[in-house]
Parts: sequence; C-alpha cells; structure tokens
Amino acid sequence: MYEKRRKVTLLTKKYRAGRKWLKLHPPQVLALGFITLFIAGGFLLWLPVSTTRHISFLDAFFTATSASTITGLNVVDIGSTYTLFGQIVIMCLIQIGGLGFMTFAVFTVMILGRKIGLRQRLLIQEALNQPNVGGIVRLVKVLIIFSLFIELAATVLLSMDWVPKFGLLKGFYYSLFHVVSAFNNAGFSLWPNSLSDYVGDPVVNIIITVLITTGGLGFIVLVDIWYSKQFRDLTLHSKLMITGTLVISVISMLFFFLFEYGNPGTIGGLSLTDKLIASYFQGVSPRTAGFNTIDFSHIHEGTALIIMLQMFIGAGSGSTGSGIKVTTFLVILLAVMSFIRGKDQTVVFNRSIKSSTIMRSIAIVVISLTTVFVAVLILTVTEHASFFTVLFEAVSAFGTAGVTMGLTDHLSTAGRFIIIFLMFLGRVGPLTLAFSLSAPKKSNIRFPSGDVFTG
Repeated sequence: MYEKRRKVTLLTKKYRAGRKWLKLHPPQVLALGFITLFIAGGFLLWLPVSTTRHISFLDAFFTATSASTITGLNVVDIGSTYTLFGQIVIMCLIQIGGLGFMTFAVFTVMILGRKIGLRQRLLIQEALNQPNVGGIVRLVKVLIIFSLFIELAATVLLSMDWVPKFGLLKGFYYSLFHVVSAFNNAGFSLWPNSLSDYVGDPVVNIIITVLITTGGLGFIVLVDIWYSKQFRDLTLHSKLMITGTLVISVISMLFFFLFEYGNPGTIGGLSLTDKLIASYFQGVSPRTAGFNTIDFSHIHEGTALIIMLQMFIGAGSGSTGSGIKVTTFLVILLAVMSFIRGKDQTVVFNRSIKSSTIMRSIAIVVISLTTVFVAVLILTVTEHASFFTVLFEAVSAFGTAGVTMGLTDHLSTAGRFIIIFLMFLGRVGPLTLAFSLSAPKKSNIRFPSGDVFTG
C-alpha cells in the first residue's frame, strides 16, 4: 500500500513539473510559435510539389523564414524555383507572419464560436505589442477585416494595370501576390529583378508604396486614424508615427535623389520624372519592405548608409514591419534633445514621455546594435565579401527589409544560419527574445543610489 501511494505521489510530482514546463510566458510562446512556423513552412517548400527543381532543405527553410518574418531576402529565384503551390505557400507564410500567427489562431477560434481565454488574450497583447488586454479581441476582428479589405481593393486596382499586360489569370494572380507582399512589408517578388521593370510606372509605384506605408504605420495607428476626426485627437503614439514616417521618408527620398542623380548604375540614365519616381519609391520601400526598382549593388556608399539607417529604424510598433521601430528612434532622439537643453522631462505634442519608455527604448537599441555587431563580426569571417556589403546584409536581415547588395545568393551555410537568426530576431523583437530567455521577475527590493562619472 505504501509503495502504491509513493508511486502515485511521484507521478503527481512529474505531472505538475510537466505542467510547469507547459506554462510558458507569452514571449516564449511567440518565439516558439515563429520557429514552428519556419520549420513547417520549410518542409512544405521542400516538397517536390512546391519546386520546379530540387533544392536543399536549408534553401527551403531560408525562404520560409524570410517569408514568415516578412523579410524578402532570397537565396533562390522565387518565380522560377517554386511552382504555383510553392508560391501560394510563400504568400500564406507572408500573410501569417505579417499579421501574426496568434492573430490568425484567435480569428479561427472566433469563427468556430469558441471562447477566447485570458491566456490567449495575453498572447495577442504580446504579439500586437499592446499596453493592456482590454478590447484586444475586437482589435483582432478589425485588424483582419481591414487587412483583407485593403488587400482586395489594392489587388483590383493593380489588376487594372497588369491584367491587360499579362492576361486575366496571370495578371490577377501577380497582382494578388505583390499586394499581399507589399501590405505585409515582405518585399517578395515573382520577378528576379523585383519591380525594376516598373521604375517609371506611376500606378505600380503609388499602389505599392501606399500599401507599404499603410502596413508599416501599425494597426493601432490605422484604427486611431479611423476613429479620430482631426490630427489633434490622435494619441501621442499615432502622432509620433505619422510625423516620423513622413519626415524619414521625405529625407530619405531627397538624399537618394541627390546622391544617385548622376549614377549611371541606378537613376543616372533616367529622365527627371523617372528619377523623382525612383527616388520616391526608394525613400519608402527599403525601410521595411524590400522591393526595389533599381539595382542596389551599384548604389553609392553614402546612399547605402542612409538606407541602412532606414532599415535599422524600421516601421511602427504593432505593424507588419520590423527594425527598432520609428517611435523607439524618436523617443531616444527626443530624450537626447531634452537632456542637451537641460530639461528634466521629455515633452512632445504637449505630452511627457515616461522614463520607463525611454529606458525600454535604450534597451532595444543597445540589444539590437550588439546583435548586429556580433553578426557582422561572424559574417566577416564566414563570407568572402567586403565589410560594407556584409554590414548592409546584416542590417537588412535584422530590419527584415529584404534589400541586398548581391550577397544573399552567395552566402555560405554558416552565413545563411546567421542571416536566418537575424531575420527571426528582427521579427520577434530583441526584447521579446530577451524576455523569453530570461523570464525576468519583478522585485520590490530597492538599493541606495551611487554616483557614476560619465562623458
């Protein structure tokens, strides 16, 4: 009898221990969810039905990771390597990766009529980077419906330009694929030279850039715009996102136009109108999307530096883009300006920014810079390429921007794994990954302050 009780007690302890392992924190669930999506997508793209020729599992896994993290870097040509089935798998991975797999999971549960529990709401809160749980399910409904409406409307508009050129089925399919890729800031194209054939086409340039900007602003900003009548009624986050996106895009466009004006490898041989259109497109797309209408392997180093800064900053919080986020960059910039001017508070639009927000922003930038530095250090050893090319590739992968100076196709096996990790980290977020590994706990212990001399 004693032995029986002892066995039951041991089994109970093991069961409880197992339950503890299953009770993961939201950041851990998100990180594991993305890894599962990468692996599942890799296996689907590795199947013979997905490809026109045999490719290695690493190539398929790289493509699945790039699509799920909405990056756009490719080691093979998407249009010629993958069949229609494979391309549809990529498009689905882009959609799930852009809007978030938790968003799709919860939406499916809602369709089935099941109740959304607190744990699921916390996961969505973490995935969409929301401050609280309230109204999170309603936000998911709005997010899905709005996204599908925008993509459908944009597909119809783009089809008006491409159906006459490619025929009904091909024109509609190409429009749908590129619209999904643009709205989710993925940068995947069915052409090997991306959208270079449309460098001066105003219709394609405007539709694609509007989709990129809409997806990159963030769903919270879009909902806020929808319900607000005037700019002053918007939240502080929305005001910063709209202002920051506009200023960064305009500055990037001007720098690109000035630096590349006479470059025969990019826009030097174009008419003035086409130069302006190309500069406008490159001022918007490289920051988050990865589409290009010129060859980036021929850009000047000064232009490449501006583009790297764009990619590192990235899009908005809770958007389909990545990077450190526009608001993170602006918060640190505003905090530095306030410190230089001798002010105790960081104020913008008549609102003060919390010190915890500033600390979080600093943590994001430091972790991001450290990660990119370590990755570049390793890539300079594993890859036979110039330091500048390696740095550009690493920043592009981390910012899930997807533009390249020609290194992606020639990456070594070790280099591909480094880029895969950077894409994963860029999409999940450096703080999310750090929290998932460390599982930080709050403490009520306070220590006396001490002086540290800096500067």
